Amino acid sequence: MRAHPMVGDVLLAVLLLLVDLLFLVARAAPGEGQRWYVAIPLDLAMVGPVAFRRKYPVVTAYVILLMTVPHSALELGVGSATASCVALYTVVVYVGRRQAALYLAAQAVISVVQMWAGWSPQGWAPLLFIGLVFALCWVLGEFVGARRAYHAEMEARLHLLETERDQAGRIAVAEERGRIARELHDVVAHAVSVIVVQADGASYALRSSPELAERAVRTISETGRQALTELRRLLQVLRDEEVAGEPRIPQPTAESLADLAERVRTAGVPVELSVEGTLAELPAGVSLGVYRIVQESLTNTLKHAGQGARAEVRVRRTENLVDVEIVDDGAGKARELVPGPDLPGGNGVIGMRERAHLFGGILQVGPRPGGGWRVHASFPARLDP
Repeated sequence: MRAHPMVGDVLLAVLLLLVDLLFLVARAAPGEGQRWYVAIPLDLAMVGPVAFRRKYPVVTAYVILLMTVPHSALELGVGSATASCVALYTVVVYVGRRQAALYLAAQAVISVVQMWAGWSPQGWAPLLFIGLVFALCWVLGEFVGARRAYHAEMEARLHLLETERDQAGRIAVAEERGRIARELHDVVAHAVSVIVVQADGASYALRSSPELAERAVRTISETGRQALTELRRLLQVLRDEEVAGEPRIPQPTAESLADLAERVRTAGVPVELSVEGTLAELPAGVSLGVYRIVQESLTNTLKHAGQGARAEVRVRRTENLVDVEIVDDGAGKARELVPGPDLPGGNGVIGMRERAHLFGGILQVGPRPGGGWRVHASFPARLDP
């Protein structure tokens, strides 16, 4: 019935037709023929529209209303009153109170006119009883209509929740891919910069200083292996695969800055690292952000500052703030200052700025007056839940 509601409406129309025919046969006097050729077409015209009550509720209701006039005038049975009640219930449920009130008013006007004109010999008592039945049908229609509206609202909310869940999933995937892309950029840029600088140094010192060339080649090997390890970890996240028996490599943290500075020193850029306060209890995202910003800044120094450049990293941890500053002297080359503390920069600067803003921090990037470059970032030491 729920899949094909018209089947139930057809059965209801057939039931009303049978009731009218039985009423007609029961009122027949012995030996007196009934006006079946008039009664049956009128009964069909009266109850037939009930089969279409859900598809065309208003049209069905007014067709039934028009057919009640000859049907009740000829006293062909209770089909007119029953069909009218069904029509009123249908309009209340499927259309609304306003159309139902208009239909009920038209029904009342026609009934009163029939009584005054003498077309309906039933009397006022049956009319009052039918009015009570109409009121009951209205109340029942209100109840069923409210339940239908509730179910429709629940279905709409469930559909909206499913849409929001899918959208949230897509946003989360996009954010995760963006984060992985930033990690890949930092890993590859740092490793390739170190490898290129060390390879150039090894080619220059290959004949004059074999020991120096051997140390440079060893640095290239170690840097390449470390980069491959980090790349493998990130690509496993993208593939959503987990190799059995292979341990996960943890993300670097702010406590790994000493190792980072040592690798950059080995690559040829003297780095002075100064840390005030403990970095052990920082939130994981903030700790990784500090490490990546220092790594990107030192990589840029390695690529752009030139031979003889020096870098200084200062990290200061207070109760509520982590302050990070990376400066280099650019091998003593002065730069023309550009107004404004924030420069657009390439992907590396954009990634550093996103890391800082993600955790409510700030980032300032720009040249120094005496030459070189300065990167300054501030992070909250605690993240609000």
